[in-house]
Amino acid sequence: MKKITLLFLILLAGYGTALTQDQSALAGEWQQDLAQMQRTGMIVLGSWAVGNMAVGGIGMAQTQGVPHYFHQMNLLWNTVNLGIAVGGYLSAASMDPVTGSVEVLSQYGQFSKILLLNTGLDVAYVMTGLYLRERSGNVSKHSRRLKGYGNSLMLQGGFLLAFDLVLVLINEQAIREMLSAGSFQVAMTPAGMGVQLSF
Repeated sequence: MKKITLLFLILLAGYGTALTQDQSALAGEWQQDLAQMQRTGMIVLGSWAVGNMAVGGIGMAQTQGVPHYFHQMNLLWNTVNLGIAVGGYLSAASMDPVTGSVEVLSQYGQFSKILLLNTGLDVAYVMTGLYLRERSGNVSKHSRRLKGYGNSLMLQGGFLLAFDLVLVLINEQAIREMLSAGSFQVAMTPAGMGVQLSF
């Protein structure tokens, strides 16, 4: 009887190990998908930034008045965007490997939270641009600068709002797919009770 019990426990442990390895592999695939989505997003943002910096630099040299200030703000704004894109790309390329499905699901959730926070900031950029544009009509000093900067902020904020919303939708779709592919379970582990996502 002891031999049968021992054999059963060994088989059970082997099955549990195989299941854990399968889950770890699937979690790793989901994390790779998340990292790829983030890298692609940062390439899009970086391309937008480089394009705006090039056009802004040329535009500043060839224009005066409102268009000059519009191009100036585009150039300055996108130096920051380029820094964010490079930092975000490097961060996505060097993610620490996850150990389980719950951990990768948490990473997706954190990414959605960051994107939703960004959309709030994007709306603030657009509103600030509208304010500067309106303000430019009520002042005599620096009115062209205010209007140019306002137009630029509306453009940049509008792009970032669309960019972040698209990423939110893609990320949320990935979360729904992950949840539909598995289910949460309460499992007994050597460390005690735990929650796991099984596929």
